[in-house]
Amino acid sequence: MLIKAILIGLVSAYGVFDYQLGTLYCFRPIVLGPLVGLILGDLKSGIIIGANIELMFMGAISVGAYIPPDVNVGGVLATAFAISMGKGPETALALAMPIALLSLAIENFLNAILPVFLKIADDSAAKGSIKGIELCHWGYGMAFVVEKFLLVFSAFYFGADVMQNILNSIPQVFIDGMSIAAGILPAMGFAMLMNMILNKKLIPFFFLGFLLSSYLHMPVLGVTIAGVILIVEKFGLLEGRRPAAAGEYGGEVDSDDDF
Repeated sequence: MLIKAILIGLVSAYGVFDYQLGTLYCFRPIVLGPLVGLILGDLKSGIIIGANIELMFMGAISVGAYIPPDVNVGGVLATAFAISMGKGPETALALAMPIALLSLAIENFLNAILPVFLKIADDSAAKGSIKGIELCHWGYGMAFVVEKFLLVFSAFYFGADVMQNILNSIPQVFIDGMSIAAGILPAMGFAMLMNMILNKKLIPFFFLGFLLSSYLHMPVLGVTIAGVILIVEKFGLLEGRRPAAAGEYGGEVDSDDDF
């Protein structure tokens, strides 16, 4: 149990490095869930549970002042608890959001303390100390890596039995309700995502995908391949052209594109 708890803690710590690796979205449940399943000896369940949690958190993206729940810790711990107790995705979904919100509260507490590093960095910059700035940069980043590791490690190592007792006390009707919600949440996740990116230029492609899936019964993989073909043709990728950025040629962005 100790080794597994350490490895699962390292999975969450790996998710924190996503921002240092170029924002590859490694912190998402669809990536970390299978790693947890591999550690616990049930890769299949890790993939299934990770994908279900990803659908629930699909719209949980930081936009403006909005700070989303901690999908890293929520996804990792919910997957770990569900697999270790032999439960399914519905149990993981019931656990993921409360855990993610609790982790967010802890992270916000750290965010209120750690700005002291910024003062040290400013003082180091004023003195021309590059090493001082580097130390503050690494210290600020590693604080969150250590926080995620310790939180996930301690919660899984010390909380498995407690979590099992909590789950045993949950009425079956609630578990059944979460199972139904598991089928609804993907639609909500896609709706939240569409609300952020959908505009008049994209609507034809949205209905094209709907037509291919609903009326022509094309599988998701087929619709995806068709979308890739459209992208390649629309942007002339085979001709060596690159998409022009908004306003690159002196034009203005059309504000009427968005609803």
